[in-house]
Amino acid sequence: IGGSSPEEEEEAEARGEEDAQQARLLSYWQSVGRGHRVDVPRMKHCPYNLYLKNGELTASFFFSHLQLKHVLYETRRYGKAKWACIKMQEEQYEQSICLGFMKLMRYICEQNSSGSYLGMTIPIVTIVHTNESHSAITCSVTVAYCLPELLQEQPPQPYDSDIVIEEWPPTVVSTRSFTGVTNEDSIVREINLLAELLENPELYLQDTFIVAGYTNPAAANRHNEIWFLHRP
Repeated sequence: IGGSSPEEEEEAEARGEEDAQQARLLSYWQSVGRGHRVDVPRMKHCPYNLYLKNGELTASFFFSHLQLKHVLYETRRYGKAKWACIKMQEEQYEQSICLGFMKLMRYICEQNSSGSYLGMTIPIVTIVHTNESHSAITCSVTVAYCLPELLQEQPPQPYDSDIVIEEWPPTVVSTRSFTGVTNEDSIVREINLLAELLENPELYLQDTFIVAGYTNPAAANRHNEIWFLHRP
């Protein structure tokens, strides 16, 4: 008498697993942050488990397929959308994206004019620039998060003055997936691989590219894409 039902015990066990998962992910982000001089506080209303159990983020930035080239790459059209963007220029690419994402995470969680968790979208993107030969990327990058659909009309304003809300116009991209870590070497490699596959390279911007991340950075097998931007 007075004991828990099997359903209640199962629910309590699920809550315990979720709490443990969030604690592990918070620990991960705090460890990453310490390496780049970023404090990641425990926020009352912030779910640090920003990813589903399979490692994917929770909501998509939608696009329409235009063309699929023998599964080697595909061309998509994205509609206009508002993005929260932050420009970074650390010594290494990995430092820039880490610090930029930490700042965006604070904005997403509660450091915004609504004071609430905004919800995650995928992908988180990084705009990178290369030299003319595509042999190196510059230190200056932009890390960006697409506002969820319900917040597109009136995005909550960030408290961090480094974060800017921008409206990006409709865009056509050609993209190719790759797995593993994203660093300067892997990005340069993927840019050159896709450049060799494209039939009409003159149709694309030659020094500006997007790295799209879909997977929890703590995951063993990350899902990434490189985007080539069609000229306006």
